[in-house]
This record gives sequence, structure tokens and C-alpha cells, in this order.
Amino acid sequence: MKTNKARAPRASNSNIHMSAGYRRSHSRRVMSALALGLMALLMACGTATRSPVNQTPAPTEAQNDTRRARAALEGGSPLRTLPVGERAERGASVWVRVPWEELPGFQEDPVGEVLGALLAGCPRAPAVWQAACERAARLDPRQHEAVRRWMLEHLQPWRIEDRSGAREGVLTGYYEPHFEARRIPNGEFQSPVHRPPADVMQRRPYWTRQQLDTVREAREALRGREIAHLRDPVDVLVLQIQGSGRLTVTEPDGRVKTVRLAFAAHNDHPFGSVGRWLIDQGHLPASQAGWPGIRDWMRRNPRRAQEALWKNPRVVFFREEPLPDPEVGPRGAMGVPLTPQRSMAVDARSVPYGAAVWIHAHTTQAGSAGAAKPIQRMVMAQDTGGAIVGAVRGDYFWGWGDSAGEHAGRTRARLQMWALWPAGHRPPP
Repeated sequence: MKTNKARAPRASNSNIHMSAGYRRSHSRRVMSALALGLMALLMACGTATRSPVNQTPAPTEAQNDTRRARAALEGGSPLRTLPVGERAERGASVWVRVPWEELPGFQEDPVGEVLGALLAGCPRAPAVWQAACERAARLDPRQHEAVRRWMLEHLQPWRIEDRSGAREGVLTGYYEPHFEARRIPNGEFQSPVHRPPADVMQRRPYWTRQQLDTVREAREALRGREIAHLRDPVDVLVLQIQGSGRLTVTEPDGRVKTVRLAFAAHNDHPFGSVGRWLIDQGHLPASQAGWPGIRDWMRRNPRRAQEALWKNPRVVFFREEPLPDPEVGPRGAMGVPLTPQRSMAVDARSVPYGAAVWIHAHTTQAGSAGAAKPIQRMVMAQDTGGAIVGAVRGDYFWGWGDSAGEHAGRTRARLQMWALWPAGHRPPP
């Protein structure tokens, strides 16, 4: 650092004479001034200098993304044109615009995991999703924070309520079961699954489960429609309730292959819970009314097993499909493969297919001990079911296999839901 040192005043050659005391005092004052000046300069040298305002570096794109995300959280995103508190009605539900802060666990969800499910549904999603889908297609699913910023910039949260204002409903779970089967009935494999009868669309509602077992005309309609035969009638019921499944089938010539059974039709009757009937009749406590308990009760009460099955009049018919990739899920009602723990069945009258949904399920799983960790995550509305009725109602797809089946069987929770809908658009009526 360059400095200009002040010089000590020189003695004048004038006729004015100074005493020795004055000269010493003056000298001390000059030296003190020099010392203070030098100290100030040293302090200035040790202090970081600021760049002029016009030389501030331009913010990076990442910094801009962060600022936009923060602005969105504070309600200042330019895309968020619909005000908080806006209301819209859809079927039995009411959607209410809320701030992002209302979503429990929003910052913790690894949201990149949902991209596969979202992009699979984009070709069939409502037209208002086009811009959001185009941007989402450029995202890396491993970059969860980038996906979260995309959500903040392109979506708006709407709390889902029923018409009475109730904000809580029920979350259950489902999965894709896998059973052993035979093409030709033999030995213990005597319980058939069927393709749709030829007249299933002409007679609505179609025959009930009990009628299909007991009425001659109904039985004739099923003749020759068998796909395969399972070991246990409860397995058939499980397939019908889950809506799809996998079979490892032994052919008449001994060949074995694994195929998928996909939903094809149903008999247009309401779902009835066998487990609930067993509880109401006092046959099983609620803690034992899952599939293992139901199977065990039917084995111990073979004469009443058929009566219990008839308590669910709804019957589902299937079509057989190849299974080229066992890591791809079954197709839901939206027509796209379901993604484990990122797809959910909804009542489409309240939540349209293709909508993103934030869920908060905050109680224990049925039959589990103690408090279970809440399910707080983004899922896609891509399926429905006969028992999935109501504004705040969801059926969470766990995947396939035994572990998924165990989770699905235990899942029953109080549910809150928020639809995540493209920014600036109201939900369809």
C-alpha cells in the first residue's frame, strides 16, 4: 500500500525565536500525530475492501433457482397466480388453495423418486400438465432438490376436503399378489379365475358372487372362461380385491411360466368386506382380520367359508398378459404402469387421474404395535378401486411380492391429502 508521509514542519529563518520548551512540546505533538496517522493507515490496510457496486458478480443459475424457490415458499412466485384461500368444487370434494408450508414433511421427501411415475402418466394427463411435464422431463431423478424446486415453481398445493369441511379420510394399501396355479384343475388346485363372460356388458349389474356359484344360467356363462386354477378360494378373492396379480402357471405339458392377470371387467356390484363381516359376527377380533386370519378361519370352518366369501358380491374378471419385465408394475385405471410407493388409487370423481397428490398418513398400521412412522410423500393418482370412495380416500400401492403384501395388509391410517396442480390453473369441475 502506498502512503503519503507528512513531513515535520521546518524551522523558519524568520526573526521569531522559539524557546527550547516550546520546541520540545511542538515536536511531541508532531510525533503523536504521525503515530496516529500511521496506525490508521495500518488498520486500513488490514481491512478488506469492498468491490464497487457495478462490479458485483452476476448470480449463477443455481442461485437464481434457490431464490425463486424461496420466493415460491413465501408466496411470491410469479407463476402462482391463484391466491391462497381460493376454493374449487369437484364431485364430492372441495379444493382449497393453501401455502406450501402446510404440507407436512415437504422438505424431507426424496421427491426425485416420483419422476418415473409422473412422466409415465404425462401422455395421459390433463392438458394443463403439458408445460410442467416438459420441464420435468429434463430433470435428473437423483437431484431431489432440483425436483423440489420444479414443484415449487410449476405446481400449487390445494387441500382436499369433503363438502362438510372434513379434512381427514382413510388410507389403505394394496399390492400385486403372486400365486401358483394350474391350467387344468387337479388335486388341490380347484379354484378358477375367469375371463369376462360374453354377456357381461349386456346385463348390468351382472350376477353376484353367490349367483355365479349357485344359479345355473350364471354358472353356464362362466363355462370355458377359466384362465387358470388356484389352490385356495381366498387366493381368488385376494386377486379380485387387488385388481391384478401374477401367476406362476404349470401348463398341461409341464412347462412353467409366469404371467400377469390384468383387470378386464367387474360385475358392477359394490365391494363387501369379508374381514368386516367376520369381525361383526364375532368370529375374529379386529387384530386378526387380515388375510392370514381369514384363511385360518375358513380352514377351520369349511362349511361356512362359502357364506363368508358371498359377503363380497363384487367379482372381478381378468385378462392374461405376458410379463416380459418383472420390475414393471401392473397398469392402473389411468392406463399406465403403477410405481411402488409412488402410485395411489383415488376416487376419480374427487381427484382426477394424473394429479400429483401430497399425502400425510399419521397413525399406526393395522395390527402393528406402537406408532408407525407417518407416510409423508408425493404420489400420483393413477388408479381406482371399488372400495375407494370419498373425497379424502386413498389406496397406496406398495408393489409386488410378500413384503409388499404384508405392508398392504397392515395399512389403515387416517389420511390428509393435498392435490398438487399446475400453477395458475383451477382443478377441472
